[in-house]
Amino acid sequence: MKIYTKTGDKGTTSLLGGERVFKDDPRLNAYGTVDELNSLLGLAITEIENTELIEVLRGIQDELFELGADLAAPANSNVKIDRINIANAERLERLIDKFEERLPALKNFILPGGGKAGALLHYARTVCRRAERETAALMKGVEMDSAVLVYLNRLSDLLFVLARYSNQIDGAPEIIWKK
Repeated sequence: MKIYTKTGDKGTTSLLGGERVFKDDPRLNAYGTVDELNSLLGLAITEIENTELIEVLRGIQDELFELGADLAAPANSNVKIDRINIANAERLERLIDKFEERLPALKNFILPGGGKAGALLHYARTVCRRAERETAALMKGVEMDSAVLVYLNRLSDLLFVLARYSNQIDGAPEIIWKK
């Protein structure tokens, strides 16, 4: 099987279900950013040795793959896929609580950074926020379950907590923001 199909050579691509859209369609921007986030998490994992943290991030990568499919499949399509739901967001909330308990209370704003893994997770948080903004823009024009936005919002919070946790276990100090 060849990786190239030539079907997108004129600036269009197919959504799940077969509908063709231009490659600058808001739906593609949203799931393209989710794909970018997934790749960035893959990069962050290469800098992490903590198996618990790797396992959490791999699980998120799996969910991001499902989220990308969710964004690529119009609600009215006959495509059978697992869609992101509130239970996915609630799982992220439990992870936030679990890892936040291990961290000192946050009393100041901190700058993104620390160790390499922590900095990559901070960067992933900003990409996640972009995916959230692009998905919110998409929802203005297409029918979609709001659980997708809730999931992305919780995920950015989790990535912030995991960046802090990664820096803690790596012994990388948090940098306090100074006015």
